[in-house]
Amino acid sequence: MSLRDLRGKAVAITFIFASCSDTCPILTSNMVHVQDELGPAFGSKIAFVAITVDPERDTPEVLKQYAENFGANLNGWAFLTGDPATVRSVGRQYGVFARKTTAGDVDHIFLTSLIDPNGILRVQYVGARFDLEEFQRDLLSLVDESK
Repeated sequence: MSLRDLRGKAVAITFIFASCSDTCPILTSNMVHVQDELGPAFGSKIAFVAITVDPERDTPEVLKQYAENFGANLNGWAFLTGDPATVRSVGRQYGVFARKTTAGDVDHIFLTSLIDPNGILRVQYVGARFDLEEFQRDLLSLVDESK
């Protein structure tokens, strides 16, 4: 999946890092559950984007393995990394700030952003344990609005 494939779709954007042993796996697992519940709308009308907050360690290969470990459908889900300055800049645009801890982990704000098919930020969920049914309904309503 490329970023061009996002045009005209409702998109959920999250910020994670592959070596996280705390909240990122919970969020990713929850997103996979919603991915599966969306059926054929996932990938064709709805896409997910996960952006690393640890670009120094999260290479494309590491993120691909992370995605596969969780059962993410890469036909509708992009796992992105890049140079640290660009990743920080993109995170700030969505209100996500991250910093390395002394233990080498990354402490970051958990926000999941929903972007409508016109590219407008519509909803943000705080944390990793938000209501998945509400999240799914919001995604589907963004698709319905664009008809």
